[in-house]
Amino acid sequence: MNSKSLCIAVGAAALSQAALAEGWTDKAIAPVANPIYFETPLIQNEVRPLFAYHRLDSGLLGVGGDVKVYAAQLRYAINDRLALIATKDGYTQIKLDNGAKLDGWNDLAAGLKYALVQDEANQFLVTPGFTVTVPTGNSEVFQGTGKGRVDLFVSAMKGFGDFHVTGNFGGTVPFNFDENTANLRFNAMADYYLSQWFIPFVAFNSFLTVSEGNAIGLPSEGFDVINFGSSNASGHLQGAIGVGFRSRLTTSLDFGAAYEFGVIDTDDIFKDRLTVDFIWRF
Repeated sequence: MNSKSLCIAVGAAALSQAALAEGWTDKAIAPVANPIYFETPLIQNEVRPLFAYHRLDSGLLGVGGDVKVYAAQLRYAINDRLALIATKDGYTQIKLDNGAKLDGWNDLAAGLKYALVQDEANQFLVTPGFTVTVPTGNSEVFQGTGKGRVDLFVSAMKGFGDFHVTGNFGGTVPFNFDENTANLRFNAMADYYLSQWFIPFVAFNSFLTVSEGNAIGLPSEGFDVINFGSSNASGHLQGAIGVGFRSRLTTSLDFGAAYEFGVIDTDDIFKDRLTVDFIWRF
């Protein structure tokens, strides 16, 4: 073999190894919208600081306003299938149009998820999991109520080259049905990897209340951050459509932004929301 043939062979081998090293999930992204409940099926180590600015519709509370949430999430891969997830914490500030200002710490939620299906050949993942919410937060921002809640979910992702579809179905069961309500949820996202700098997506997040509490006489629920324990919300369906993008700033750092607006019920707590985050994988 001459030197030219040897160089070609070495180059081909290097490209082949690179192709094997890069799996289909390397271009997949985690959801930005609804970060507490729209859990990714990916198993990885990451720290995720996030900020959400949420505008309240005046139809539910009789007054509009805005909510700011500052939080950070942690995911730690115990092995290539099992991960510890800490999905809820942080600080909430509520400012109503009538001048009232409320602020306080959020409840804490953590749990586990397990990649039941990891089908590399068919670009398919299925990951069930659970979290437990501990009522450690401040009642001023509608946290710290009841005896806590358990959330069960199944997340899945299907890849079609650079196009990915992610879905999540789950439900929350409170330990005290007087102080909190039970719910069912469905989340979906479609994204396309145009480049590392721009990975656009569209998302839909829905929330169906299936029980009635006795804490407050509202006809709707708090969607994700807040569980009011509403007494008149059973059977009420909420939904939001989101658009946004992620940028892969480095191999270990992502930036994400999502804008959501409420649909289904215009007199709901969800007027619109902006969420931004960073994901640092380690």
